[in-house]
Amino acid sequence: MASRLKVTQIKSKVSEKQNQRHTLRSLGLKRIGDSVVRPDDAQTRGYVKTVAHLVKVEEID
Repeated sequence: MASRLKVTQIKSKVSEKQNQRHTLRSLGLKRIGDSVVRPDDAQTRGYVKTVAHLVKVEEID
């Protein structure tokens, strides 16, 4: 069974670079406290790596 990642935004995107703001939007995160569940694949891992300092990631089954 494919695992999934729960990604939660924990910090503001206001003072961040444009590409990081776009990455948060691509993940589906709009504001602090928002959470999304995404498949655990290379694309999602790349997104998370780009904004690792702004999000908390948990693996779920």
